[in-house]
Amino acid sequence: MKNFRSGITFFVVSFLLLALSAEGIAGQGDICLIKISADINPGVADFLKRGMKHAAENDFECIIIQLDTPGGLSESMREMVMDILASKLPVVVYVAPGGARAASAGVIITMAADIAAMSPGTNIGAAHPVGIGGKDVGGPISDKITNDMAAYARSIASKRQRNAEWAENAVRKSVSVTETEALKDNVIDLTAKDMDDLVKKINGRSIQDKGVLNLSDYRITEYMEPLRTKILKTIGNPNIAYILMMIGLAGLYFELAHPGAVFPGVVGGMALILAFFSFQTLPVNYAGILLIILAVIFFILEMKITSYGLLSVAGIISFLLGSLMLFDGSATGVKVSLDVLLPTFIFISLFFVAVSALVFKSQISKSRSGSEGLIGETGIVKKDIMPEGKVFVHGELWKAISKNPLQAGTKVKVIRVEGLVVEVEQI
Repeated sequence: MKNFRSGITFFVVSFLLLALSAEGIAGQGDICLIKISADINPGVADFLKRGMKHAAENDFECIIIQLDTPGGLSESMREMVMDILASKLPVVVYVAPGGARAASAGVIITMAADIAAMSPGTNIGAAHPVGIGGKDVGGPISDKITNDMAAYARSIASKRQRNAEWAENAVRKSVSVTETEALKDNVIDLTAKDMDDLVKKINGRSIQDKGVLNLSDYRITEYMEPLRTKILKTIGNPNIAYILMMIGLAGLYFELAHPGAVFPGVVGGMALILAFFSFQTLPVNYAGILLIILAVIFFILEMKITSYGLLSVAGIISFLLGSLMLFDGSATGVKVSLDVLLPTFIFISLFFVAVSALVFKSQISKSRSGSEGLIGETGIVKKDIMPEGKVFVHGELWKAISKNPLQAGTKVKVIRVEGLVVEVEQI
């Protein structure tokens, strides 16, 4: 028994040691590699934040962010820049591999690093702010956003002692340069053909307030995306979040209108949960959400109250206003693209109106079954009614009564049903 317990203890200790090693506990000179190859959105910002926290907690020597991005949401970019600037560990942004780019939001992320590097065959620039879908914002709001972003780019470049004038031109004039030109213009600090070459060139560098990099005996540990980040990256786009919310509301509305359908309710509930999961990282205007919910309430009331379509019209107007106000994009650029909003709005509105109309029609339509379905039906007297007799109605022979005597063969209409007796009158 003693040997058995000793064996169990040894097994548990070994398992814990393996688990700890799997978490990637760093030694001196170890590097935490965070690969970003996607649009900049809340999911990517969350991934970087968690990766940098992991590196700090496990005492890595430095963090290398391998970047390849066409840009993305300005609000997410600002979160990433703040995390990089606040990092107690040296942060290296490496635009790689060959063919990669650091465009738009990627420009400012690169310039925020302690060390900015690029591999051959890459480019950086074109940071002019645009709306969702790549369209120019337009109007006075465009100048406001551009001026704000230009000042932000100059501030970050100046802090890292890089070319602030070029950074502003990247925002205002959408200039873009290769890695050779970027090095010449003091946009980046160095170029490196691969990861080993990069580590070799940054080894021994002194980082202000962070000491000297000691990477002589280095080991690179890549921080992998957790499931939460993968989901958030997928649904972090405001267009996807909006569509998920519409699917969720439509599914739940259909379930309320037709209880027992189950499938629409399940799909709607899951879509709505995913939408609200996405909303936690987006600049949501809750007035927009309340207007959309109010629209659904109007559609539900349309099924209960005879408003001759007025509630449906109010629902459609509330639905449109809520969709336009859903995200506060005045300063962040985060909003639903009109190319997504209008088709989704039209389809969902037609869906709500169609379901309301079907429910209302079923409520006012005449019953076709049971005793109520007999009222108004016509038949033939089979046995004289004086004052009781028999009539053939709705394919069945019924006991009948009448205020006036009726002879066999007379055509009659049912005016009342009481139990198993029908009251008829002559047509």
